Amino acid sequence: MNLDALRELDLPPIEHVYTKRDTMLYALGLGFGADPLDARQLQFVFEEGLRALPSMSAVLAHPGFWIRRPEFGVDWLKLLHGEQSFEVHRPLPPEGAVRGVYKISAIEDRGKDRGAALFQDKELFDVATGDHLATVRSTVILRGDGGQGGFGDAPAQPEPLPPGAPDRVVDIPTLPQSALIYRLSGDYNPIHADPGSAKKAGFERPILHGLCTMGIACRGLIEAVDADEPERLSAMSVRFSRPVFPGETIRVEIFGDGAEVAFRARVLERDVIVLDRGRARFAAPIARERRASA
Repeated sequence: MNLDALRELDLPPIEHVYTKRDTMLYALGLGFGADPLDARQLQFVFEEGLRALPSMSAVLAHPGFWIRRPEFGVDWLKLLHGEQSFEVHRPLPPEGAVRGVYKISAIEDRGKDRGAALFQDKELFDVATGDHLATVRSTVILRGDGGQGGFGDAPAQPEPLPPGAPDRVVDIPTLPQSALIYRLSGDYNPIHADPGSAKKAGFERPILHGLCTMGIACRGLIEAVDADEPERLSAMSVRFSRPVFPGETIRVEIFGDGAEVAFRARVLERDVIVLDRGRARFAAPIARERRASA
C-alpha cells in the first residue's frame, strides 16, 4: 500500500446529474415494487409523487472504484466495506444534479495480520441551490494491507446493541439477481457480479453490495417506523459484519421506539448477523401541508 499516495489523494468534486429513472432503479435494487399494489412501495418506483430514499445519498456522486488504481498499491481483492453512515440535512430531491466532495480523513493500521481501515467522507451539495444535502462516511477494511502505518484520527467505534429481543422485526427477501440490478446504481466491483472474482476474494459466489444491504435495512426502518413520511429518517449508521448472498432473506431487528433506535440485520437462511451496531435517528413528524408544498 502506497500510504503517501493515499494521504495526498485529491479526488476532484464529482457532479452527478440523476433522473427519476435513476431514483426508481436504485429503489428497485432494494426490492421495492415486489408488491406492485402496495402504495408504500410505489412511492419509490413510480414517477408520480416519486420520493428518493435517504440511503440513496450513499450512491449519488459515487467516485467509482478508484482504490483499484495501481498507484495506490492496495490489495483490492481483499477489500471489504466495514462501516457506513449518512446524515441527511435536507430531503433528497427525486431528480436533479448534486456535487460530491471527497476526502480520506484517516487510515488506521490494525497490524500485519489484521489489515487496515480507511475512512472516507463525502459532502453532498445541490448544484442548483448550493444546499448541503448530506454527509456520508464510509469505512473500508483493507485486509491485505496491515502493518504499513497510517495517518489521521480514526473515529470512535460504534456502541454494541442493547441486550434482549428486538421490539420490531421486518423481513425483506432479496432476488437472485439483486446484485446485478443494484450495481447499475454505480458500484461495479466485480465481486458482486463475476463468480471468478468473487472466488479470488474468498467467496463461494458473488455477494450483495454492503450498501445494498444497508439500503434494505433503511427500507425496513422506514416500513417499521413511519412508511408515510420516509424523509423523517435523517441519519443512519451500520457495521457490515457478514456478506449477504443474493436470494437470501434479510430480517431487520429494531430496538427501541423513540426518535433514535438501534438495529441489526440477519440472514434468515443461515441465521447470521450481516449488519450490526446499527443506529438510526428520526426527525419530528413533518406537517403534511408543508410536505405537499415542498
